[in-house]
Amino acid sequence: MRDILPALGDWYTAGHPFGLATVVAVSRSAPRDPGAAMAVGPGDEAVGSVSGGCVEGAVFELAKEVVESGRARLETFGYSDEDAFAVGLTCGGEITLLVRPVTRETEPAFAAVAESVAAGRPVTVATVTDGPARVGATLAVWPEEVSGTLGATGLDVAVTADARGELALGATGLRHYGPHGERREDAVTVFLHSFAPPPRMLVFGAIDYAAAVARIGGFLGYRVTVCDARPVFATPKRFPEAVEVVVDWPHRYLRGTDTDERTVICVLTHDPKFDVPLLEEALRRPAAYIGAMGSRRTHDERMERLVESGLTESELSRLRSPVGLDLGARTPEEVAVSVAAEIVALRWGGSGAPLTVTGGTIHPST
Repeated sequence: MRDILPALGDWYTAGHPFGLATVVAVSRSAPRDPGAAMAVGPGDEAVGSVSGGCVEGAVFELAKEVVESGRARLETFGYSDEDAFAVGLTCGGEITLLVRPVTRETEPAFAAVAESVAAGRPVTVATVTDGPARVGATLAVWPEEVSGTLGATGLDVAVTADARGELALGATGLRHYGPHGERREDAVTVFLHSFAPPPRMLVFGAIDYAAAVARIGGFLGYRVTVCDARPVFATPKRFPEAVEVVVDWPHRYLRGTDTDERTVICVLTHDPKFDVPLLEEALRRPAAYIGAMGSRRTHDERMERLVESGLTESELSRLRSPVGLDLGARTPEEVAVSVAAEIVALRWGGSGAPLTVTGGTIHPST
């Protein structure tokens, strides 16, 4: 979708309607992931791909049809043993596409979305794919504003909250709601397409706890890097497949690495020669979360060294140490859950208290 947005923006600016097909769900060995897109515009020009060639001909015709009718369609393509000549995926997988018409009237926020993506500003586009709400209705959600409607105020509120959650992780996928945004109902299906790179999780210290934290970080949608100066411990074999493993002095690696307001930094070395210079660097740069492992005695000694290094009270207040919430965790996996819980609570302003002792809404609007 990012690749074809410049062409779509030109068509939109010139006032040319176009049909946009987006992969919203896949199964088995489907060739493209959710978010892949193809569009057909003026002069029957086609850009993008949804399957690598298997069903593009059929999608081309569908895109033209939705422009003519003005109505979006949800279509599924798979492999059929009964009809070898039917349009389908030769890989044996299945893809579901939402094909919708895009005009200035139907999607007034499209230009703003395209501009945000081009500029690297995060935005999520929520689109109804099924249910009593109008299929193809869109809601554009930025961290601080929204544009458009899915047809019901309650649905807009619920989807906006979820869209910002997905945007924080750079995640894309389907969500289900009641007609007015009710949770735990599935009358309305909405595709949340996030245009943001996944946030980074930097884990320092190649120990068993780091492997568990890296695993849960990947589960939460982070792009995880584990760094340690000791090559005997920092080996890909010790960590999940999707995790990048770097052998370098932690503070030197961090100094040469970009971070932003979504970056999570977990310092699990609990060795002063590693973690003090590392935390000096971390606490002076943008990050959403900076946590350090260690006992309370280790924490006190570490804080003394950091004060001596010249860090201010404001900078030191960003440090979450000892790392994690008080869950009574013992094993590396339990500690990883404790760390993940603290990261989530800090991101959304959660108290970390049991819901049984709190009041108000469980999912407040954001």
